[in-house]
Formats: sequence, structure tokens, C-alpha cells
Amino acid sequence: MPKKAYLKSHLSELEIKTRYLQTRDRVESRRWHLLWLVSQKWTIKEAAKALGFNYDYAKDIVKNYNQQGPNAILNRRKTRKFYPSHALLTLEQQEQLRIALKNPPRDQETWTGPKVAEWIAKTIGRDRVSPQRGWEYMKRCSSNS
Repeated sequence: MPKKAYLKSHLSELEIKTRYLQTRDRVESRRWHLLWLVSQKWTIKEAAKALGFNYDYAKDIVKNYNQQGPNAILNRRKTRKFYPSHALLTLEQQEQLRIALKNPPRDQETWTGPKVAEWIAKTIGRDRVSPQRGWEYMKRCSSNS
């Protein structure tokens, strides 16, 4: 018989179940659900399989909860800054892109992700920038106009 996982008593079983049922964020809710199942004497492997989690991911959730408590369950994606630390353009360059997007591109058609990526590559001195990144900057800069 597999060893049952240990959960530190940061919260009672009822509090864990309540958070699982009441949390609106889907990522957090599924994490709480995993912890609730583990608190019900399920193995991590059984709970992970029931929820469609990778075993290692489920094990990390339990480990982080034991080490950090309820804060470990938060969905960090909601609290990230809009501009990642690996931003391609400075704020000044983003402003230049906003201005450029107000005019038609060189081919006089419409701006697209690849065209914005080409503009970014020339601006920052790279050979190539992914069209996806171009699209992301196009959306970001045109929505902030």
C-alpha cells in the first residue's frame, strides 16, 4: 500500500474544502481540490490522476503548501507585472511603436505580427524577432493608444 502524503495543519480539512469550493480562480480551485483529496487520505498519485495533474506537479503543490502554507496555492499569474523582465522594448521604444502603428506600414497595407516583429528587430538590432512577440507588442501598444 502506498504511503499517504502528509499535510501540515495550516488549515483544517473543512477550511481546505471550503477554499476548493469557493475559490473562483480555476487554477487555485484545482490546487485546493488536490489538497482536499490528500487531506481525505488519498495518495498524491491517486489525487493527481483523478484531477488530471502530472504527478510531479501535484507533489510540488503539496510540498509548497507544507513549506509556505495557503499562500503557496495562489495563482501567481494574476499578480505578475504586465511587462515581463525580458521585455524586448524599453518604454521609450514602445512609445515609438505606438506612433508607428498609427501610420500604415511600409507596404501600405495593415500591421501584422510579423511586420511588427520586423520593426522591433530593426529597432533593437536583432536579426529576427518571433512573429508571436510582434503580435503581442502590436496588441499591447494598440490597446494602450
